[in-house]
Amino acid sequence: MPYSKQNLKVQYFVTALSIVVFLLKVVTYALTHSLSVLSDTLESVVNIVATLVGSYSLLVASKPKDKDHPYGHGKAEFVSAAFQGSLIIGIGCLIIYKAIDSFIHPVTLHNLNNGIGLLILIAVINLVTALVLNRIGKKNKSLAILSSGKLFQIDFFTTASVAIGIILLLITGYEKIDAIIALLLGIYVIYDGYKIVRQSLAGIMDEADMELLEEVIAEINLSRNEKWIDLHNLRVIKYGALMHIDCHLTVPWYFNVHEAHGAVDDFTRLIKNKFGDSVEFFVHTDGCMPFSCPICTIEACEKRKAAFEKKLNWNLENVLSDSKHQLA
Repeated sequence: MPYSKQNLKVQYFVTALSIVVFLLKVVTYALTHSLSVLSDTLESVVNIVATLVGSYSLLVASKPKDKDHPYGHGKAEFVSAAFQGSLIIGIGCLIIYKAIDSFIHPVTLHNLNNGIGLLILIAVINLVTALVLNRIGKKNKSLAILSSGKLFQIDFFTTASVAIGIILLLITGYEKIDAIIALLLGIYVIYDGYKIVRQSLAGIMDEADMELLEEVIAEINLSRNEKWIDLHNLRVIKYGALMHIDCHLTVPWYFNVHEAHGAVDDFTRLIKNKFGDSVEFFVHTDGCMPFSCPICTIEACEKRKAAFEKKLNWNLENVLSDSKHQLA
């Protein structure tokens, strides 16, 4: 199944599960009247809205390229993630407000023993869901799925913290623990929301993904072809599940068009074997120059102008450069 369709089905399931978790939290709050439980429940409202937006973004991202969107619709995932992160920040501020207000206007708690069991059940559901979504998101390279996984991860920590806070409250009898836990949760939620917004804006602005670049370069170095004399001006851009790679590949200057095209085919095939077919390329071929000879590994080259001296290892520092490499 194509990643885009699989991601969409996963997101539909996540939305349904978010509603189930929300209803469980409503029941828990009705039993306990706990402020920290209410804060956790409000966060679930955000989760439902965010997963609905995530589902729509994946539906848009799954559309094929067209005349108006030659690079596809994958950036819809970044917009969705930015919206999700903004919602998370907003709910974090609301949680902090409620926590501060509870110090001024305390709320009487009850049925805490019954609430703990439900909270533990909710925490387990959130943890399992977060782990599964994280694995699928990384495999399918989907920021929307990873963002949904982050929502459930946050939900796990918040629900577990609420449960721990209620246990401490039962042990100590100090009811302000409930408000203190809610206040700490609010700060944590705002921080995680900021990280999601930061990551999504990086995608929208085509910020270089150094980790992905290093992964691409490592794969090229691992199975490097001697016909690829030099690699420079490498750019990697993510559009949802689609990855776009631009680069300049130096091949022997005496290659005809078919031979140069064959070298490019070998290059693109290597990367697709690692990252899948959702990679598109714009590879510009350059002919080698006399200063390329000392780093050229072709042994039987009749056109060589200088002896081979050293194989140049490609790394982030040299492949991002916009010029052909040569020994100093």
